[in-house]
Amino acid sequence: MEPSEPKRRSGSAALRAWLVAETAESPGQHSGPHGRPKPERRAHWFRVMCLTGLDYFSTLGYQPAIAALAAGAVAPIATIVLVAVTLAGALPVYRKVAEVSPHGTGSIAMLANLLPRWGGKLVVLALLGFAATDFMITITLSAADATAHLVENPFAPTALKGQEVVITLALVAGLGVVFLRGFREAISIATVLVGVFLAANLVVISVSIVELVRRPVVLGDWWSVLTTQHGNPLFVIAIALVVFPKLALGLSGFETGVAVMPQIRGDATDTEERPTGRIRGAKRLLTTSALIMSAFLVTSSITTVALIPAAEFQEGGAANGRALAYLAHKYLGEGFGTGYDLITIAILWFAGASAMAGLLNLVPRYLPRFGMAPEWARATRPLVLVFTAIAFLVTIVFQASVDAQGAAYATGVLVLITSAAVAVTLHVRRQHKRGATIGFGIISVVFIYTTVANVFERPDGIRIAGLFILGILVVSFVSRIARSTELRATSVTLDPTAYAMVETLGGGGAPLRLIAHEPTDVSADRYAAKLRHARAAHGLPDANVFFIEIEIVDSSDFADELVVCGVQRYGYSVLTVRSSSVSNALAAVAIHLRASFDVTPHLYFRWTEGSPVVNLLKFLLFGEGEIAPMTREVLREAEPSVQLRPWVHVG
Repeated sequence: MEPSEPKRRSGSAALRAWLVAETAESPGQHSGPHGRPKPERRAHWFRVMCLTGLDYFSTLGYQPAIAALAAGAVAPIATIVLVAVTLAGALPVYRKVAEVSPHGTGSIAMLANLLPRWGGKLVVLALLGFAATDFMITITLSAADATAHLVENPFAPTALKGQEVVITLALVAGLGVVFLRGFREAISIATVLVGVFLAANLVVISVSIVELVRRPVVLGDWWSVLTTQHGNPLFVIAIALVVFPKLALGLSGFETGVAVMPQIRGDATDTEERPTGRIRGAKRLLTTSALIMSAFLVTSSITTVALIPAAEFQEGGAANGRALAYLAHKYLGEGFGTGYDLITIAILWFAGASAMAGLLNLVPRYLPRFGMAPEWARATRPLVLVFTAIAFLVTIVFQASVDAQGAAYATGVLVLITSAAVAVTLHVRRQHKRGATIGFGIISVVFIYTTVANVFERPDGIRIAGLFILGILVVSFVSRIARSTELRATSVTLDPTAYAMVETLGGGGAPLRLIAHEPTDVSADRYAAKLRHARAAHGLPDANVFFIEIEIVDSSDFADELVVCGVQRYGYSVLTVRSSSVSNALAAVAIHLRASFDVTPHLYFRWTEGSPVVNLLKFLLFGEGEIAPMTREVLREAEPSVQLRPWVHVG
């Protein structure tokens, strides 16, 4: 008989297989520069710093213009305040985050560990909302500013004017296409882009400083405006402190800095538990990038405010969203200016790629593990489609305006940094380090003030972040409910005692009878009463009878590694398990026993007293409640074959 042609999958099946083919969690296979490469593919910390630079240094494309628009003549003083907060506040905080959380999970993981159970999960979900705000607005704001550099270039066709939204959508779509195709680690590209971009900015700022030296009257005019408008130096400083939250975009790279830690090559003696070399490299990365960025922020702020007319910073002005590009064209000619525009467009677009990669690493790391996202959320391509659609919506809502998105971006950045400061403060407090607790506590207060001030000054930011948080909460809890009847056990292991007990009593292929017992009362009388009831209700024989007890550890967890322990109590054989859910654990253990010992487990229950609705809510929130029917439902979904499925008896 001739071999037949293999059946071709239908179009929908092939599309489905392609969508879920690449996950965002596999080491060395991440879609983007925040992935966890194999050890031999890790890089020197200085090269990895360029990954941070995609987010961090690229803000030079729009930060000086936003600062001048927000603070006017006070912008350089406010920028100096920003630098002081960066070096004395954010940098020490994130150096500590790198030390405590060296695997790229950052401050969110620290808070998740410090605040367990549902309270911790809700905090994590809220922070994920702010992180999503940060990364999504990075994508849309960077694309919008890249569009501004393109449209304002003197060689750009005039037909591009008024098409900013369309161009920005095209850039975002291009970003999505890149990730759908499969985006590999891009340290080499990032190194070149960041190096060329910083070199171009160094040239522009150096030429601008020479111009200030050559024409000191320009600097004098700026000083006159500053002192005329705000005569008292203390008043100038006070205004700078008030305006400072608007400049928070200049702090945007720190969370990314710890996210890229897995890319850093450590020492040969590093272990996953204590990667000393990686931590040292990450601290150098954070310090070096903060010093470089601080120098560029101060010098760019002074030169742009002094050399560019204030009207040009307004919406529609030639320097709006592109102050350094304005200086490049003015003092270095249209050729260099066009080159500056091109490299700025490239790094801004690539900053969006870095932000997309951050989302692709962050969401699968938490939501599916919490049971708060569908299983397909572990795959890269469906998430890319979701994030691209959201970026489209944000771009249309904000009409591709850099200024309009600044508030939401700053809110996301500030909340993440504030949460990091609080997490570090709680961490050192647990270690009873009094001096460090006071120091980091002060830093936390500064960032809390900055965040609150930013929210009151620009409430649009918290509204946008609130929408992201609401969306994540709704999706999370709908998904948690939808996935509540999954098996949820990542593994089931029997300790030697439990294995021997099951092997002895479950031998010969006889049914293995398990009486579900709540471990709140482990007295001899309770076991005897439970066994009498089971015999009366179900006609149990004396042989092959176990008690099985599930102890709820943390009901907010979703997946468990189950360890079944065997104990003897008052002559009764008892199997004990610690889990986040009674029903799911019972079902997982029963299926494991059937597969491992070739026996048919029978589970025996009493009906749960109380309202079925209340008991169902207890099951969803606390892993208890309606035990018998939910165990049967978990078994039904996990084992389609009725002949192979463990039995559930209720009486």
